Amino acid sequence: MAILGTLLKRGIRLRESLEQDYTAPFDLQKAELRKLLIAAKDTYFGRYYYFKTILNGFKDQDQNLFYNYYKSNVPIHDYNSINDEWWSKSREGIKGVSWPGKVKYYALSSGTSGAPSKYIPVTKEALKSMQRTGVRQLLALSKLEIDSKYYETDILMVGGSTDLKFNGTYFEGDLSGITTGQIPIWLQGFAKPGKKIAKAASWEAKLEEIVQRANDWNVGVIVGVPAWIQLLMERIIEHYHVKTIHDIWPNLKIFVHGGVSFKPYKRGFERLLGEPIHYMETYLASEGFIAFQDKPNHPSMKLVLNNGIFYEFIPFTNQSFDRNGQLVAHPEVLHIEDVKEGQEYALLLSTNAGAWRYLIGDVIEFTNKKESEIIIKGRTKHFLSLCGEHLSLDNMNEALELTASQLDMTVKEFTVCGEPLGSLFAHRWYIGTDDPVNKGRFRKLLDENLKQLNDDYRVERSAALKELFVDFLPSSIFYSWMRSQGKAGGQHKFPRVLNEERQKSWNQFIVNKTSVTI
Repeated sequence: MAILGTLLKRGIRLRESLEQDYTAPFDLQKAELRKLLIAAKDTYFGRYYYFKTILNGFKDQDQNLFYNYYKSNVPIHDYNSINDEWWSKSREGIKGVSWPGKVKYYALSSGTSGAPSKYIPVTKEALKSMQRTGVRQLLALSKLEIDSKYYETDILMVGGSTDLKFNGTYFEGDLSGITTGQIPIWLQGFAKPGKKIAKAASWEAKLEEIVQRANDWNVGVIVGVPAWIQLLMERIIEHYHVKTIHDIWPNLKIFVHGGVSFKPYKRGFERLLGEPIHYMETYLASEGFIAFQDKPNHPSMKLVLNNGIFYEFIPFTNQSFDRNGQLVAHPEVLHIEDVKEGQEYALLLSTNAGAWRYLIGDVIEFTNKKESEIIIKGRTKHFLSLCGEHLSLDNMNEALELTASQLDMTVKEFTVCGEPLGSLFAHRWYIGTDDPVNKGRFRKLLDENLKQLNDDYRVERSAALKELFVDFLPSSIFYSWMRSQGKAGGQHKFPRVLNEERQKSWNQFIVNKTSVTI
């Protein structure tokens, strides 16, 4: 780690980071869209939607003309519309469909909103962008007050298998498997678990290999999805008969996490530690590396504005989305200059992987517009509003964290669904915990915390939302269900809100699974 350590000690920053620090967000994004349009102007997509005409708008004195051209020429796409018409063609081996050249990789999304996996194109340009942003976050570690010996430790990156499946014209797999297989040479020397273990197709086999090798490594940074990293640390502690993970990795200082809110996991996670560590959140989606936390003890992430992604923002309101989280016709769409702090927005992305005005499904909020700092609030379809309660994923995470803290217990997983109750409605929570719990007190505290956090929920609990049910299950049930869906390990995470179809599948699984061994 000597090369990176030297850079970190000196507080070196990349040109892209400095450029973002000293350039207006609108100017960065305008330049980024221009580069994307120029690169893709001769693709089938670019010709069909008149990218050359849109590019003429950049020459006009009206600084918004380019954006008005872009909005009026290119429609908003969800996965089904862009995949059916465009991405499916590139998977047949056709070059230059929505991005120049042939797409070599497709990331299989974790599919938390809908059951089938989605095939998201990952171009060589997109991979380079992800690598550059990853290095930017690594260099941000120089802001942490850590002893210099830390810079000689290993980075453990726990993701999907790098043994990708070849489908005749392209490779497919978990995004973390694709990116891990593309780690720069200078980073490979201290990146664990190494090529052989990273290639393991079986999550269980990979987990066992990491446990067996854990005592040979000097891990200072862990990167991964909270649920699976927590499970890994529990296995290591059990295997070596130690009290905490720091008995094995005394120099562990940082956990880089993403993919899901860390709030519900934090209490259980910290019980496995021997000393406090730093948490760094990252927003790496299959569609691109969107944002990362670059300041210690700071709740927000910095949106990456100059690395292959152009952003648009749809206010996440009843005027733009229906009760099922579906986008209405002709919603209001804003560029970065027009957003406001404290307002929730659904993200549209245009990327150097050939996504154009693509509704990613995430909802964010600006906490600092000047610095382009955001927090993730949830998903467009991961909320409950059966009767106007407008319960967001952020509300769920915070209420659950508060409840677990009040009862001094650990909740490892959870999911929520809505259901009819006669002519009225109810919410049903499934809580994964291995701790003893006073079920009645838990339900009461959870209900009260939700009322405190959400006024609409409080009002509806005295009206149409008649009941709150809470079912407690061993955490192993959740892990076992993920495994049964082929979604163990990697970037996969349990869906926080179950639609009617998935709730039936989940309930049947619970009935059939009387005992589970992980």
